[in-house]
Amino acid sequence: MVYTSTFRRIRERKTNYRKREKLLVGKKDFVTVNVSDQNISAQLIRPDLLGDKVMASVHSNELLSYGWKGSRKNIPSCYLVGLLLGKKCLQKKISSAILYIGKRHFTTKIAACLKGLSEAGLELPFTENILPSDDRIQGTHIADYAKKLKANDDVYKSRFSSNLGSGLEPEKYPSHFSEVKDKIVNDKVEKGKESEKTPKTTAKSKPKSKLSKKKGDSK
Repeated sequence: MVYTSTFRRIRERKTNYRKREKLLVGKKDFVTVNVSDQNISAQLIRPDLLGDKVMASVHSNELLSYGWKGSRKNIPSCYLVGLLLGKKCLQKKISSAILYIGKRHFTTKIAACLKGLSEAGLELPFTENILPSDDRIQGTHIADYAKKLKANDDVYKSRFSSNLGSGLEPEKYPSHFSEVKDKIVNDKVEKGKESEKTPKTTAKSKPKSKLSKKKGDSK
């Protein structure tokens, strides 16, 4: 019996080395999207033989600085993460990339992020029929579901406790989405939340100059 060893990342279903080889040979920047139980993160990565370089990244927590009150793991927030990442890429003079999902399955949430990247102005190869509709991107399906549940107050509050706790009525998802999208497009960070986007330099971080006194100097 012959045992054939495989790379650990293949066994863990984390890396598709055939796709990785094509990325390195093609010298193409690529976008990765990770959706967890609570958040979404997306990165634009530049492959290199000595190690990948993260050129731009966005975590769904950054949406809070634009006033986002909805879920940070649904289709609308995936689109907004993609839109914000696309803007960051263009600001760094990166105009094109490809989507890399490795061993993961292509899902509607990843497609929503892809749509956000494209509408921000980043050039990516894809076919239009894989993208979710504008209604789903805006959260119209969430608003319609909330309207149906509103007749049963207990179920309504239970299902949308997170949204209601942050001050968002779920039936107003489309209008809230449009407001936040406009802020991202026009780079309008909410007042008092700039620190979540760009950390400020504190007085402690500034180097202090030490002046030594020579003999004969006045005190």
